[in-house]
Amino acid sequence: MAEPILKWVGGKRQLLQELRAHFPISYEEYHEPFIGGGAVFFEMEPTEGSINDLNRRLITFYEVIRDYPEDLIEENQRHRYEEGYYYDARDRFNELHQLEERSIEQEIEEASLMLYLNRTGYNGLYRVNQSNEFNVPFGTHRNPDFVRERQIRKASAVLEHIEIYNRDFSYLKDRAAEGDLVYFDPPYEPVSQTADFTEYQSEGFNKDDQRRLRDLAEQLSNTGVNVVISNSPPVWELYQDIDEFDVSTVGASRMINSDPDNRDDVAEVIITNVAKEDQQQQDLGNYV
Repeated sequence: MAEPILKWVGGKRQLLQELRAHFPISYEEYHEPFIGGGAVFFEMEPTEGSINDLNRRLITFYEVIRDYPEDLIEENQRHRYEEGYYYDARDRFNELHQLEERSIEQEIEEASLMLYLNRTGYNGLYRVNQSNEFNVPFGTHRNPDFVRERQIRKASAVLEHIEIYNRDFSYLKDRAAEGDLVYFDPPYEPVSQTADFTEYQSEGFNKDDQRRLRDLAEQLSNTGVNVVISNSPPVWELYQDIDEFDVSTVGASRMINSDPDNRDDVAEVIITNVAKEDQQQQDLGNYV
């Protein structure tokens, strides 16, 4: 089975079974417009569909895995786990991102650097500053695996027939069709005034975006698309007056900031238009 290649804040590995329980038993193509680390995507192993993210580096990473897995593995084998090397690699990673046009070789290099920095940086974070420069410091790890040979080959096989986009999530208005499954996992609405849910990209995701997503989800639902959305509890009120959507709550222990010791049980909501009798498993969670 394929598995995520990158560590990613907000990943869904702990919620995979709860999420799958709300997915339809059968569907056509699978679409995930906020792919992130891809835990759900690789669990589902779809044969057709699309993935998307606004993070251009992340999308390049998946394109390279799909199209040039062996070149990526070869590039990964060049790296060393040393602090000085890490900061040189980080500088090169940021330098490549500034280029307006890049060769295939440079995209492979960037993808390899992204994996290396992800596996050897502090706490596996992906964090950028306001200038979109990756700024995570060196981390202490025991034998970090930044080659990921087996995982890359399996991921490449899953991605072989998947379309990969770097667009706004609204691309699905024209891409998703009746019978398809769309899983939305957007940046979470903060559960408090001090919570930070935009750490992984400098652009952020605001309340207007949450409303646009709701409107798109309703539009897709009206055309026969299966829709599943995960988010934090404040978002459920956006969907409470839409008859075709049910909202359930599940608990998950997840990291809520960059402090590895600051973990808590945080309720999450799953919103779906999939009828209970068509779901993979019924009656999970407490319906609100």
